[in-house]
Amino acid sequence: MAIIITSDCINCGACEPECPNNAIYEAGAMWAMKDGTDLKGPFTLKKGDVIDAAAQQQPISDEVYYIVPDKCTECEGFHEEPQCAAVCPVDCCIPDELNVDSHDELMARKLKLHL
Repeated sequence: MAIIITSDCINCGACEPECPNNAIYEAGAMWAMKDGTDLKGPFTLKKGDVIDAAAQQQPISDEVYYIVPDKCTECEGFHEEPQCAAVCPVDCCIPDELNVDSHDELMARKLKLHL
């Protein structure tokens, strides 16, 4: 499953540089699938919407740092544990019960993001 940042976030930013997929963004920041990945052209999100990988998307949160679920691999294939959770000083990076993925799905996402 993807990781989510809860409202307990203190906006310290420790998590953002640790993400190998560039899936973490500051509150209110626009995001794109191509950010920190090898993606180009159309990309199909988990919910079925097709977007351009370079297209700027609306922020998921305007209050705290957030993680784009379609970019999160829980650091599978990079590290033994999610790095955002490992460095978070207030333990607000937790598994997202609404975005559950198998190990195989996470590895497939990693390979799609980083050709």
